[in-house]
Amino acid sequence: MSRRRTLGTKKKIALLVSAAAVAGGGAFVMASTGNAAQSPRTLSAADSTVCQGLATALGNNQKFIDGQRANPDAQSAARIANREAVIAQIKVQQKASGCAVGESAQGSQATQPAQTTPPAQPSKTASAPAGNAGGNAGGAAASGQQVCNGSTVTLSGEGGAPAASSNQFPAGTTLKVTNLDNNKSTTVKVTSVSGSCVLLNNAAFEQVREPGKFLIRRALIQKVG
Repeated sequence: MSRRRTLGTKKKIALLVSAAAVAGGGAFVMASTGNAAQSPRTLSAADSTVCQGLATALGNNQKFIDGQRANPDAQSAARIANREAVIAQIKVQQKASGCAVGESAQGSQATQPAQTTPPAQPSKTASAPAGNAGGNAGGAAASGQQVCNGSTVTLSGEGGAPAASSNQFPAGTTLKVTNLDNNKSTTVKVTSVSGSCVLLNNAAFEQVREPGKFLIRRALIQKVG
């Protein structure tokens, strides 16, 4: 009788150990699956309009820095330092938004300088047959000369009062930027040089942006002074 009891006890211990091992293995698998599911996916400019806008802003600022290094003047070092600080801030925004940090879209504005000469034709159609453009675009176009037709607008990342930077218009030029997706507009002066037709600083961009977006795809840009 004592022998049977001993064997029964050993079997019970063996079964308990096996059960604990199986439970532990299951817990490990569940923990591993949970950790894999929690790892965030990094978004690219192709995945998100927010990431695209930030990549465009970073690319425009980098393009400006490259231009300053290629043709330096007495103020180039200060301008480059300022834009490097802006790029650092954009990278912080990319990380916070789940975007690929450091992703740049320098080519996004590359074809725009070719549109600098023909803006005189849109201005004629804007001032005379304003209804030709239709809706809000036609009414807004009558208040100034339309420029940079087809350009997108993003932010420079710079602080301060509402202002703009441009590679086509000198400091002191007044530009009106209208976001045709929400009919919001801002009128600002150009205060510095950038790598594209128009970049709005943070304050100006906030006046016309759609929530959560860092890029205006349908923009009406006018020279009003």
